[in-house]
Amino acid sequence: MKKLLLASAMMAASMTAGSAFAECGSIKMAEFNWASGELMANVDKIILEEGYGCEIELVVGGTSAIFTSMNEKGEPQIAGEQWVNALRDVLDPALEEGRIHAVNKGPITGLGEGWWIPPYTAEAHPDFKTVLDIIEHPELFPDSEDPSKGAFVGCPAGWGCQAVNANLFKAFDMEAKGWKLIDPGSAAGLDGSIAKANERGENWF
Repeated sequence: MKKLLLASAMMAASMTAGSAFAECGSIKMAEFNWASGELMANVDKIILEEGYGCEIELVVGGTSAIFTSMNEKGEPQIAGEQWVNALRDVLDPALEEGRIHAVNKGPITGLGEGWWIPPYTAEAHPDFKTVLDIIEHPELFPDSEDPSKGAFVGCPAGWGCQAVNANLFKAFDMEAKGWKLIDPGSAAGLDGSIAKANERGENWF
């Protein structure tokens, strides 16, 4: 996760408060469609508007769409958060060529992306040592619409991990092994899917 900033926006954000009131102007800022992305955008919006006199327009979108727009069009000028795993091949050249600047050089620690199962599922199946072990048991994660298939819940459209999950689903030949790749529809849908399974004590993957 990194803070990305175009050069023009970097200069505006680094101004002193006195000059910023006169010179900051209008800035478009990314508001990513997940909880922490929304929080970061709105906190930054308050700081820039109240502290520097900027006019902030929030642009809602997912990982890939926001990055592509920043890289190719220079808008939005600021993204307060970015998950870079799915963008590394295009992000590194953009940084090297100066189209995008990273203000925060290091990721926020303690975070990560991965495939998850509930703790009670792991406790009930100590033989699950890696994801390869889980993939062999789709019957433990029945799809609500087609119980003969295992449900593997992916990421919502627009998130970088959507493409990652789709590619890994193919790489592990999961369809042939009895799995369905489920699109949760939105961040709220993903959260709701996890919460519902945990409340009912159901397996979730």
